[in-house]
Amino acid sequence: MASAVGVLHIESMMQRVIHRLFTGLAVVAGVIALAFILLHLAPGDPARHLAGPNASAVQLAELRRTLGLDRPLAVQFLGWVGQAARGDWGTSIATGRPVGAMLGEAWPATAVLVSLSLLLSYLLGVMIGLAQVRMPRWADGAVSVGSTALFAMPGYWLGVLLMWLLVYRWHLLPAFGVAGLDAEFLPPAARLFDRLRHLALPLLTLTLLGAGGVARFARGALMDIRAAAFITAARARGLPPEVVDRRYLLRNALVPVITLLGLSLPALFSGAVFVEAVFAWPGIGRVLVEAVQARDYPVVMAAATVSAILVVVGNLVADLGLAWSDPRVRHA
Repeated sequence: MASAVGVLHIESMMQRVIHRLFTGLAVVAGVIALAFILLHLAPGDPARHLAGPNASAVQLAELRRTLGLDRPLAVQFLGWVGQAARGDWGTSIATGRPVGAMLGEAWPATAVLVSLSLLLSYLLGVMIGLAQVRMPRWADGAVSVGSTALFAMPGYWLGVLLMWLLVYRWHLLPAFGVAGLDAEFLPPAARLFDRLRHLALPLLTLTLLGAGGVARFARGALMDIRAAAFITAARARGLPPEVVDRRYLLRNALVPVITLLGLSLPALFSGAVFVEAVFAWPGIGRVLVEAVQARDYPVVMAAATVSAILVVVGNLVADLGLAWSDPRVRHA
């Protein structure tokens, strides 16, 4: 009997995953189509940007024909989708390099930045939310104002503020890039320390932005569960407060926080775009900003597709994480 119930649960989970995947494919297709339309409606001509202001009309027409920009938009769109479906993201208009190679070179830097900031922002945010539950009302209100301000603050503005404070005022950290100019001549330990110093500012910016939202979310979940009957019963049994907080309060409050974790992935990716541009961090965000400025359609389309896929993956991770952590959802 138990094995039959387990098989039914696995089948239900598989159906959930398949449904999410089909829905995600529709979302990705819609984002790709909308990005293509908006990109071509926006002012600016990649041929003019590439040829320069002194190019003649004949030169511009020849360049558009070479780049395939003279074809109807529907033909261009279907051609790009067909290439992308085969794993070919096209060639950058601005650099002439394969888009896949450009994103492949930039992806590790973004992955390191986003993954570390995701981990640190959730650790810090949950710790702040748990501490707020034990604070006096005035302190809880002050921390809530601070976390809300961090959550609402634009990433590029916070990055510039931290740069002014930690680089130009206190001279503690480097401002730009992934390593110093002399990094290749340093011994391994010093080279690692140099890279960590360059990582500190963009990582601190993204972590503070994420921790503000997580702290607000975690505090709300903890406050809701704190008044539950099973928490009162645990305290009535004489359990130490730290045991009640760890075993009952925090464990149950992590259910909605896990849901937020999956949804934070695309938000962090989009936030990293501006942070990488501010600190000249050589990731996908910097590549995307430079591509938008150059009207480099293939690169922008590829980055928009990656962002849409991250949204779908984040939603799927959140759904599966909720089902794993909450038996009520898993057995539904």
